[in-house]
Amino acid sequence: MSFQQILNKINPKKFFLIDSIGALLSAFLLGVVLTRFEDTFGMPQKVLYWLSFMACVFSAYSFFCYIGIKGNWKPYLKIISVVNLLYCCLTMTLVIYFFQKLTVPGMLYFILEIIVVTILALIELKMASSPDGLSLET
Repeated sequence: MSFQQILNKINPKKFFLIDSIGALLSAFLLGVVLTRFEDTFGMPQKVLYWLSFMACVFSAYSFFCYIGIKGNWKPYLKIISVVNLLYCCLTMTLVIYFFQKLTVPGMLYFILEIIVVTILALIELKMASSPDGLSLET
């Protein structure tokens, strides 16, 4: 079974829910856990709060897409996939900028987050760019 065949079997609406839950988890980890243990991770609290706020906005967007979109879902999925990729670029830039302050657990967290979000965003982008007529009907 090809990657495209697998994507064709997944209801695209679920990607909005997955994205929303993932962004909410990131917001919690960044805004609550990492900020409380700034010395353990090394990223400044102010930066973590901004990243957490951004993740909250992404979560809300994806959730409202999940509950509200009934028809043409592709442009909305493209938007969140591109925004997620830009978020990963921003996070990588911050990792490079604060490299001297980051600890090993901090580096591991941010690298893992970048990998997971990038994979999800690329799958979303692939699905949104699919030429066939996948629908959001369950």
